[in-house]
Amino acid sequence: MVKRVVLLVCDGLADRPIKEFGYKSPLEAARTPHLDRLAKESVCGMVHTLGRGRVPGSDVAHLEIFGYPIEKYYAGRGPIEVCGLGMKLQGGDVALRGNFATVDKDWNIVDRRAGRINHVAPLCAAIDGIEIDGVKFLVHPGTGHRAGVIMRGEGLSDKIIDADPHGPGEPVRTVTATDASPEARRTAEVLNRFLRKSYEALGGLDLNRQRAKEGKLPANILLVRGAGQHIHAPSFSERYGLKACAIAGGGLYKGVGSFVGMDVVEVPGATGLPDTDIAAKFRAVLAKLAEYDFVFVHVKAADSLGEDGNAPGKKDFVEKIDAAAKILAEGLPEDVLLVATADHTTPCEMKAHAADPVPIMFRGNNVRVDGVAAFGERACAQGGLGFMLGREIMPQVVNFLGKGHLEGA
Repeated sequence: MVKRVVLLVCDGLADRPIKEFGYKSPLEAARTPHLDRLAKESVCGMVHTLGRGRVPGSDVAHLEIFGYPIEKYYAGRGPIEVCGLGMKLQGGDVALRGNFATVDKDWNIVDRRAGRINHVAPLCAAIDGIEIDGVKFLVHPGTGHRAGVIMRGEGLSDKIIDADPHGPGEPVRTVTATDASPEARRTAEVLNRFLRKSYEALGGLDLNRQRAKEGKLPANILLVRGAGQHIHAPSFSERYGLKACAIAGGGLYKGVGSFVGMDVVEVPGATGLPDTDIAAKFRAVLAKLAEYDFVFVHVKAADSLGEDGNAPGKKDFVEKIDAAAKILAEGLPEDVLLVATADHTTPCEMKAHAADPVPIMFRGNNVRVDGVAAFGERACAQGGLGFMLGREIMPQVVNFLGKGHLEGA
């Protein structure tokens, strides 16, 4: 019987067939002997994290995987993002996530990620603490081009639209209220004024002048989205009776772990970028199994490479994951259940998330191994688990742990 659990989520790992790879996905085209070995020792299947035809964001996908239905527990990505950055929400705060981006003089989006700028602390410092009409803006750096934002003041609401239009060539949106409350109208008006002030401040930074001299895109605006206010959720320990921790590089994934009460473990070299030290993360997994019943470990960059349309880079990163997976394949104790999956598909052809299902495998000493010989989209579709929903993963984990509740007589 398995007693402990490792949940590995490789963000955006799944893809679609690519002509240059002989109509294989990057995962199928990559050389993955260690992931394939794990699949051969597992029961496999495919997951629609939200449901058929529903395109998952990473935040809601992870909540569903953890068994927290989003219709009850999702209040926007902002609160999760800032939580992962160690920012503390107070009652009445509105939290948002943001990208440092590049716009032209008419505020049309040139690049939503400012050429994937990967050091934004000076940008955050330039606009952190701005106060408008009694509302203070707290801005902290996230992973890569990302940042977390808290609006703190009286009479605020999260019922506003995103300023981020989510596409290149489109103008930055004027934030408006989504209900008729005076709080929502006030929040929208103050946020629009902050965006104008921050644009002026960022444009004058030496950092951006230097980037322009080097032929790089200036990070001259902060695109904000995902407004939300904190809601209470029962902890992972309360829900499942498992002491849990989260190992991740990206702020969002630390945040979603923290949101459900997991302890966040910092690992040197875990950046959330293609240069991340995956092996260090997996070694930390083995170490933390002495202390925790459930270890969630997140690996990010396959998603970013898919969003860039970089199929060769994504394939190479899959092989980097596989090289590190040797640590898990050879080092996990016998009483540990390994669950490996992705949160969503990120097709290189689309440069965006898609609703296609993702592979999953459960490897433990009490699973019915099904004969799947490779960890890939089409191979796992033949597995014994069939097709499942994201919110069905934790009940299956609980079942393997022997902790399921008998229904009926």
